[in-house]
Amino acid sequence: MQAYTANNGARVSAAAAAVVFQGFPATRARVADKAATLSGVRRTLTRGEEIFAEGDSSDFFYKVVSGTVRTYKLLSDGRRQIDEFHLAGDIFGLEPSEQHRFSAEAVDDASVIMFRRRRFAAISQDDPALGDQVMASLMRNLERAHDHMMLLGRKSAQERIATFLLDMSKRIAKGDSFDLPMQRSDIADHLGLTIETVSRTLTQFARDGLIKLAAASRSVVLCNKAALRQLDA
Repeated sequence: MQAYTANNGARVSAAAAAVVFQGFPATRARVADKAATLSGVRRTLTRGEEIFAEGDSSDFFYKVVSGTVRTYKLLSDGRRQIDEFHLAGDIFGLEPSEQHRFSAEAVDDASVIMFRRRRFAAISQDDPALGDQVMASLMRNLERAHDHMMLLGRKSAQERIATFLLDMSKRIAKGDSFDLPMQRSDIADHLGLTIETVSRTLTQFARDGLIKLAAASRSVVLCNKAALRQLDA
């Protein structure tokens, strides 16, 4: 795993950086970029690129700037359980222990900001808004973990997929039409289903008029939210 170094969190304005590093365009650009992200360092990811693996040192936590990240565990028999999909604005990887409990990788081309875990208190003091955002994200993650546990333990395949679609519509779209960033195999591993069950259920939802699926794409339109909510209840 590659090592990355976050800056020391000092507040350096872009204007000041331009004066100090005048005549050094590359250095000036790097300082301005760090100033823009405060105490974090931006990392660009390609589809499928690993961010960290289960058991890696949890020196950093992350905020998604763009794209989608999945966190998951590989079971002893090779099966994969996707814990969560993290979208733009979500914060993940902040662990109470010294090691990551899950692996994380980019679902598609993505960008994240990395923050040093040991500087969390200082980050919250330097940027209270970011500190509040981290705490709010941790509370949402806990709530979503509880909901996911209930989904896996008690809901049928149709109920799981209805819940998933309604959740994605709230997180991704401003309306009822959106593009799923993940493949059906990802959805299956998140919902504890087979890819055949996911495909069959989505097709049945489309036939029943609950959703509309665009051919050969991941575009979804929710046509009957009331019926989906009944399944989600």
